[in-house]
Amino acid sequence: MVGSVGNGLADLGAGAVSMNGVGKALHPAEAAAAAETLPMELEPPEALVAAAVEAEAEAKREEAANGRREIVMGRNVHTSCFAVKEPDADDEETGEREATMASVLALYRRSLVERTKHHLGYPYNLDFDYGALAQLQHFSINNLGDPFIESNYGVHSRQFEVGVLDWFARLWELEKDEYWGYITNCGTEGNLHGILVGREVFPDGILYASRESHYSVFKAARMYRMDCVKVDTLMSGEIDCADFQRKLLQNQDKPAIINVNIGTTVKGAVDDLDLVVKTLEENGFKDRFYIHCDGALFGLMIPFVKKAPQVTFKKPIGSVSVSGHKFVGCPMPCGVQITRLEHINALSSNVEYLASRDATIMGSRNGHAPIFLWYTLNRKGYRGFQKEVQKCLRNAHYLKDRLKEAGVGAMLNELSSTVVFERPKDEEFVRRWQLACEGNIAHVVVMPSVNIDKLDYFLNELVEKRATWYQDGISQPPCIARDVGVENCLCGLHK
Repeated sequence: MVGSVGNGLADLGAGAVSMNGVGKALHPAEAAAAAETLPMELEPPEALVAAAVEAEAEAKREEAANGRREIVMGRNVHTSCFAVKEPDADDEETGEREATMASVLALYRRSLVERTKHHLGYPYNLDFDYGALAQLQHFSINNLGDPFIESNYGVHSRQFEVGVLDWFARLWELEKDEYWGYITNCGTEGNLHGILVGREVFPDGILYASRESHYSVFKAARMYRMDCVKVDTLMSGEIDCADFQRKLLQNQDKPAIINVNIGTTVKGAVDDLDLVVKTLEENGFKDRFYIHCDGALFGLMIPFVKKAPQVTFKKPIGSVSVSGHKFVGCPMPCGVQITRLEHINALSSNVEYLASRDATIMGSRNGHAPIFLWYTLNRKGYRGFQKEVQKCLRNAHYLKDRLKEAGVGAMLNELSSTVVFERPKDEEFVRRWQLACEGNIAHVVVMPSVNIDKLDYFLNELVEKRATWYQDGISQPPCIARDVGVENCLCGLHK
C-alpha cells in the first residue's frame, strides 16, 4: 500500500488476519464480508467535487502566472474515511458490529506498520516501547490547571509532570524557585505560550522572526494581533543578523519580542543566539527585549552536541519550548514549555472551579503525556540521549555523503540531523517515503529510529527511480543552488 490509510478495508491491506469480538481469528473473506456492514466512504457531492477541481485548476494557473511552484496538497480524507453507523437492534446478540470493528482496527494496525517502515520526512522518533504503561490507559488522567497547584480533580499526574519540568529546568540551567512551566499538547502550543508571555511582558512589543521559522510563530502573531516583522535568512536557514539589525532600527521606539530557532523546520538551522543578543544590546534594546527559543526538535539534541553553543537561562532569554513526540519519542503529541517564574504572574489568574491557577493555553491537559516523558527520561538519562544524538549526526552525514556520491545535490547544517536534497520528481515517491517538501527541495530528518539499513533502502530506491525520471534526456533534476548554495547543488549547470 502506498500513500494514505486508503479507501476502506481494501486499501488497508486485504488478507490480514482479523479478530472477532470474542478473540477468534476471522478469515480474510469473513473480514471483508463483515466490513460490508460498516460504510467506509463518505462520497462528496458531485457539485463539490467539480468546484474543488476547478479551484485546483485555477490555483495551478495562478502559480504558473506568478512563476511559483504549485503546492501539492495531500489527499482528501473524506473519500477514504471510516464512517460511523448506528448498531443494529440485534447487535448485542450477533456480535457483528464488534467483529467488524475488530477487523478494521487489525487492518489499520497493519497499515501503521507499513507506514512506519517508510517514514523519513518528519522529525518523529518511532523507536519506543511503552508496554509497561498500558496498565494506566484505563484512567482518565487530566492535569487541568497549574502543574504546581493541585486541582480538586484527583485523577492527575502532576507529580510526574513536575519531575519532568525539573529535569528540563536543570538542562537549561534555571533553578527550581526561578522557573515555571508545563507540559503542552504539542510544539505549537509551546510557541503560542512563549510568545504570549513575551507579549504580556511587552504589550506594545514587535515580534521578530526569521522567514524560515515554524508557521506557528506567524499564527501566534495573527492570533494575538501583534505586529510581526519577518527577517531574512542566510543560505543555511539561520537568521541574518545584519537584516535583523536593519529592521530593529526601523522600530527603535518599540520593544522587541524575538523568536530564535533552535533548528529551523526545513533546513534544521540553528540561529546564533549570542549574536541575536549582541545585536539587540548594541542597538539600544538592552532590557527592552524578550527572547523565546523554539527548540521543537534540536532543543533537546543540541545540549549533547560537542562544542555547540548552548541554550541556557544564564543568557537573557525568556522561554524555551521543545516537543516531546519528536526526539524523545512520545507516542502522542506533547511538548515542554519553560519560562521564568517572574513573567508568569502577568498572565495567570486563580480559578475557584478548579481550586488551581490558570496560566496555560489549554484548560484540560493530557495527563498521560507526563508519565510517558518521565518514563523515557528515567530509562535513557543524559548519557542515553547523548548516544542517540551522536548516532543521528553520524547517520545524517552518511546519508548526505551517499546522496552526493549518487549525483544528488544535498546539504547538511553543522549542528543538524536534517539532510536537505533535491525534491524527487514523482509525488507518489514523496508520499511513499512521507518526505517533507518545500519548492525544489525535500528533506530527511534522521532520528534515533532511522538506521543505516533504512537509509540504504531509501537511497537505493531513490537512485533507481531517479534513473527513470530523467532517462529521456529532456527532463533535468531541479537546480537547488538558490536553496542550498552552489557548492551543494549537482544540477546540470552546477555539477
